[in-house]
Amino acid sequence: MLKSYEINNFKSFKNTTIVDFKKTNYHILSDTNTCNDILKGMMFVGANASGKSNSIIAVKFLLDCLLGKNDVAMDNYICLFSKDPTMALKYTFVIDNCNIEYRLSYQRIDKFIKEELLLNGMSVFKRDGSVATVEITEKTTHTDVPKNTLFLRDIYFNTKFRGNSTLQKWFEFLSNSVYLDLYEQRAIQYRDIDLSLKSYIEERGAEQINSFFDEYNFEQHIEYDKTAKGNLISVEAPEKMIYFKRKGIEEPIPYMLESLGNRTLLRLLPFFFHCIENSGMLLLDEFSSGFHNELEELLIRYFMRKSNGAQLIFVSHSTNLISNSLLRPDQIYSVDFGKNGSCIKKFSSEKPREAQNLEKMYLGGVFNGVPKYEYKIK
Repeated sequence: MLKSYEINNFKSFKNTTIVDFKKTNYHILSDTNTCNDILKGMMFVGANASGKSNSIIAVKFLLDCLLGKNDVAMDNYICLFSKDPTMALKYTFVIDNCNIEYRLSYQRIDKFIKEELLLNGMSVFKRDGSVATVEITEKTTHTDVPKNTLFLRDIYFNTKFRGNSTLQKWFEFLSNSVYLDLYEQRAIQYRDIDLSLKSYIEERGAEQINSFFDEYNFEQHIEYDKTAKGNLISVEAPEKMIYFKRKGIEEPIPYMLESLGNRTLLRLLPFFFHCIENSGMLLLDEFSSGFHNELEELLIRYFMRKSNGAQLIFVSHSTNLISNSLLRPDQIYSVDFGKNGSCIKKFSSEKPREAQNLEKMYLGGVFNGVPKYEYKIK
């Protein structure tokens, strides 16, 4: 699981910023929202254009660099309003009770990359520009490392970290992760499987989705077939299609005629189930797009209760999610943008009591991250 990450000169974050997933001394939701002292999720809240999305793009950046299908243009991630030409990131994971720390820096003037990998504090891989020393599978030195790509990525794809089960499980955890932008309806997967809705139902059927609907009293089911029959109408199509059927009505509603919220939910669920079942990170941008407040709360509770080693990292404008009954104070960061760029504040830093109303405190300005708009009467 992801234990923490630190970014400097990255996107809108000019100064060093640390996001910490280690649980604090709060007792609430410990059984559901934590796993081996690591938080199962993190929420970022704040005004528009404050840097919330960049907070999770910092994790997506790691996944893109190590597992993405295309090369990453690192120049695009350096803070635009900083004179410093160097971007630095550090990620710490806990896998099999082992601390894995990966450090990465990029200097845009000379296109110079530094990498280092540490296992329980001991360096097993270090790269400075074109020279790298590797002690993962065997001790080797390379003097011709490609200039614009991460060498750890090459080592993984060439060796699969044979003989080192901890690093293998780490990359499996990374591979099981998914990035979703619910506003743009865009998904990025890092494992060679197709989790798009149609492929998911083709392979696994509609049973898991319908069981989810039954468990939470959605009063609807889906069917996937060429034909769909109701009490009044029947539909035949040249190929299999997805239909909604609402209880009490039982007429087939084609997927494209269903509400945007229901379609968004249906597209989300395969990724949701995948990350929970396989232990990965689910990165959700614009989580509040198209969902009722109650549905957002339900999905978060479901993830926290069902997951064991998976993490949900998301951005939302829904302040109803800022609740001690849903998330712990150490699971929420506010994001502000000022003269030095984006900055974050963890709710637990203010030491709110477990019985206090976090949403009311946030809207009152206690945790920062509240937009300050004012209507002026002319």
